[in-house]
Amino acid sequence: MSASADLHGVFPYLVSPIDAGGQIRTDVLGRLCDDLIKAGVHGLTPLGSTGEFAYLNAAQRTAVVKTTIEASARRVPVVAGVASTSTADAVAQARAYQQLGADGILAILEAYFPVSDAQVESYFRAIADAVDIPVVMYTNPQFQRSDLTLDVIERLAQHPRIGYIKDASTNTGRLLSILNRCGDAIRVFAASAHIPAAVMLIGGVGWMAGPACVVPQQSVALYDLCKAGRWDQALIQQRKLWRINEAFARFNLAACIKAGLTLQGYDVGDPVPPQAALSEADRKVVQKLLEELA
Repeated sequence: MSASADLHGVFPYLVSPIDAGGQIRTDVLGRLCDDLIKAGVHGLTPLGSTGEFAYLNAAQRTAVVKTTIEASARRVPVVAGVASTSTADAVAQARAYQQLGADGILAILEAYFPVSDAQVESYFRAIADAVDIPVVMYTNPQFQRSDLTLDVIERLAQHPRIGYIKDASTNTGRLLSILNRCGDAIRVFAASAHIPAAVMLIGGVGWMAGPACVVPQQSVALYDLCKAGRWDQALIQQRKLWRINEAFARFNLAACIKAGLTLQGYDVGDPVPPQAALSEADRKVVQKLLEELA
């Protein structure tokens, strides 16, 4: 795919299945990827927040990306998450994932010490300069110490390879501000913190989100209704699906998606410690929701 590749639709944020010895369960991840593609998703995103990127070592992250790319077999684009506190490390990851065959990069800034706007901008610019595949900026103010301001987003949107943003604020007005400021230079993906149908209505191109791992067909159906402009039916579907988002917002997201996938027959294991698996009571909540949506 070229740097101008058209990314759109439902991109599940994949979990990273890990066994007790710390090995990536490549067979489980491969089967999940294959099943998600057969369910109609438009792309796959390994090493998003649901993929626990902050808890994995370099070898584990590489195994997750490599397995996803091999399982996709070029049927859908793979946008691999790159995250670091260091610009040099992020650039090295991005180059390595492009070499493995990734179709795009999801660029995430981790920060320990505060970082100024100029440094935030330089981090994303360095990643985009290092590859010749599309870069999706990822902003999540809930978890990030240094966020992307509207001014920085507007400047970065002028970069030839930065054509997308996935914004995980809960502020849909901010998405409209991004669209107004950047016009055709940037396309917006929603997160599970947003109401995807609302984001599609204001001009979004899809969503990248963990819950799509456990409800892929229902998510694709919602996207298709939005694309067709069948908003009455889209809202009915959205209201059903929103209960999943509400539940997952109450729990650790990776633990929640992993519990849901385990209930669906994927042996993905527990989240990486010190995160905890869901309690039995919380698992029952997830199970009931999935049964109602099936």
